Amino acid sequence: AAITQLGQTTKAIAEQRLRYDPTAGRWVPAPRTSIVNRKPPAKYNRRTVFVNHKLKPGTIVIHTDKKFLYYVLDEKRAIRYGVGVGREGFTWKGNASIQRKAKWPTWTPPAEMRAREAKKGIKLPISQPGGIDNPLGARALYLYRNGRDTLYRIHGTNQPWSIGLNLSSGCIRLNNKDVEHLYERVKIGAKVVVIGQGQNGANILRERTLFGA
Repeated sequence: AAITQLGQTTKAIAEQRLRYDPTAGRWVPAPRTSIVNRKPPAKYNRRTVFVNHKLKPGTIVIHTDKKFLYYVLDEKRAIRYGVGVGREGFTWKGNASIQRKAKWPTWTPPAEMRAREAKKGIKLPISQPGGIDNPLGARALYLYRNGRDTLYRIHGTNQPWSIGLNLSSGCIRLNNKDVEHLYERVKIGAKVVVIGQGQNGANILRERTLFGA
């Protein structure tokens, strides 16, 4: 786990204890054992919450500061999922839509990424089939804006310890059970609203207290 999820790592890379971050497009230091063994706080468990909003049912709202993704059920309720988000400097905000969905998605490193890593003596696969070792996890939802792929994804992860942390380079990750649960509900064309770093977001979606405030 401390080496890489690609299954393509050389002995030299293994000795450096690196892993490949597909969203950053580079090798990064492997997480410390204490982080890998981290259990996300219970607040990141999937649950149904009461909310105030003016959004269409089926809309997804991602609050990057709070590390929550909301799937709007109706005028009063949403399913809340804990997520891992981008590191500082890689977070993003704005609107997008889901235009593609995939089960156990294939990861295809761009040609420029493969060429860049080849100069370092690291050979990346042209593509990595979906599976338990794939960095995209069990499901992927592809975000588009104005008809163009943003290259951002909502996807699964086999690193559940990363939920609630800022680790990726912008993509939103859920644990595999949660992304499977979300996948079955999201429709193609669904609107996605990303509340970026430092934004309050209460005017978009706000959780209600037990007293309805």
